[in-house]
Amino acid sequence: MIEVRDLHKHFGGFHAVDGASLEIAEGSITGLIGPNGAGKTTLFNVVAGVLQPTSGQVTMRGEDITGLPPHDLFHKGLLRTFQIAHEFGSMTVRENLMMVPAEQSGETLWNAWFGRGRIAEEERALMRKADEVLEFLTIDHLKDEKAGNLSGGQKKLLELGRTMMVDARIVFLDEVGAGVNRTLLNTIGDAILRLNKERGYTFCMIEHDMDFISRLCDPVIVMAEGKVLAKGAAQEIMQNEAVIEAYLGTGLKNKAKAEA
Repeated sequence: MIEVRDLHKHFGGFHAVDGASLEIAEGSITGLIGPNGAGKTTLFNVVAGVLQPTSGQVTMRGEDITGLPPHDLFHKGLLRTFQIAHEFGSMTVRENLMMVPAEQSGETLWNAWFGRGRIAEEERALMRKADEVLEFLTIDHLKDEKAGNLSGGQKKLLELGRTMMVDARIVFLDEVGAGVNRTLLNTIGDAILRLNKERGYTFCMIEHDMDFISRLCDPVIVMAEGKVLAKGAAQEIMQNEAVIEAYLGTGLKNKAKAEA
């Protein structure tokens, strides 16, 4: 689905991504882990068009998408979520979802004056779609709640719901579990697994919770100092001496010892 070849992103003399190469297989849930400052989010931002690469190439199903802006990638089915949810706080949960699809008839002044029937029909269809998404995510009881009033975990579910309002092919999830309680994290995990198995979504996710990664991801890719350090199944990665060294004993090392 995605191939990254010798990707570099420099900020002055700092090489945030320093020759990273990796592949994300279609239909997979790929985990991307590494210590803070490893270059994970920068790599996400380059692939998703938020940042321009210094050099290197990104392809999607063989098509060169290097440097394409996010709105072009959106139309190709490549979407990303953010560690801090970007909801429209004063709008309802349902309205947040209804805004997602592009090129709606109501976006033009001509249709607003002369195409009101078509606009109303589209809005009814979008409302049905939004309600289906909210039911899938088990938060349909919040459809009329202002999005700004949601908890952190509920906002992460809402962001996941946005990807369901369009024909997403691959979704990049940036720390979807950050600040989320265990119950909601399990709900998010269930939704990701269902989207992958039932609807064919491909996911790549940055995450620090190794239990969550182990449950969802195969393979797991490890980054350190802007490079890809290792790739494999979660259990293999947790026993990898180079990976343990890169984490400098910050949790992963102790976990690996406990399970050895």
